[in-house]
Amino acid sequence: MSAAQDRLPRLLALVPYLLARPGILIDEAAADFGVTARQLRKDLELLWMCGLPGYGPGDLIDISFDEDTVTVAFDAGMRRPLRLTGAEATALLVALRALLETPGVADADAIRRAVAKIESAAGQARPGGVAVGLGVREAEGTARVREVVQSALVAGLALRISYYTASKDEVTERTVDPMRVLIVDGRGYLEAWCRRADGVRLFRLDRVDEVVVLDERAAPPPYAEPTDTSEGLFRAAPDQRSARLLLRPDARWVAEYYPVEDVEELDGGQLRVRMRYSDTSWIVRLLLGQGGEVVVEEPAELARAVREQAAAAVARVDRHLAAT
Repeated sequence: MSAAQDRLPRLLALVPYLLARPGILIDEAAADFGVTARQLRKDLELLWMCGLPGYGPGDLIDISFDEDTVTVAFDAGMRRPLRLTGAEATALLVALRALLETPGVADADAIRRAVAKIESAAGQARPGGVAVGLGVREAEGTARVREVVQSALVAGLALRISYYTASKDEVTERTVDPMRVLIVDGRGYLEAWCRRADGVRLFRLDRVDEVVVLDERAAPPPYAEPTDTSEGLFRAAPDQRSARLLLRPDARWVAEYYPVEDVEELDGGQLRVRMRYSDTSWIVRLLLGQGGEVVVEEPAELARAVREQAAAAVARVDRHLAAT
């Protein structure tokens, strides 16, 4: 793991370094990076297999060797400023914030600087500051929640939390007895005994809106069992139905924010996913909010419900316009 963590920053730095020094001696470049010439050659061989989507001969980084010197013949666009769509910027910020929650991350300051640069470049749009659902918080807010939760765990104290439940689109107040904090699929969770539900529950840290440490001992009952996460967090409930959705590029965030299954990458940046739901009215509201960026492939009754709700909304707008 240490070797991989060292190699990735070197690979990312190699292309701009070589672009600025065409024909540099391999031994000299290796010395600048603090590795052997043999290791640098291995890095260059790996870069040969990196490039743009399509990954054909005209898409990959092209490196030219002349005996003991090296030159980048094609940089696969790495000399151009990075330009992101709003959806791409949001997806990248979500991923970076998830990485910040991962214990032992190598350079958290560098990640925070990257988040700040992306938000700054986005200007007034600020994609990272736009909530994609009520529970998405700024990275700083999630970090504060995590710190408060961890302090309660260490002190053995109960918590009062205000929590957003995405599947019901509601915020509830709960008193919980913390059991542990864990990272699953890059996201931070509090596992606790929920007194409101009278059972063990997992709470995503980025969906905790408020958290207060109580002046009382945490006391999960002795029969409170930790959640088995070996096969993933989510298991279908008996009352849940399943929808197959086609997510266009601007709706890819749905697959990042909600639990989905059977994720399939398609041409043009689209995704096909399967999402489970219990409340039809909730998923209809979610899909209508995407402005046509999600296509319901099945079940037919869900697609019909979305069409009917959309038609009703258009009719209301038409009546309002006619009245004015």
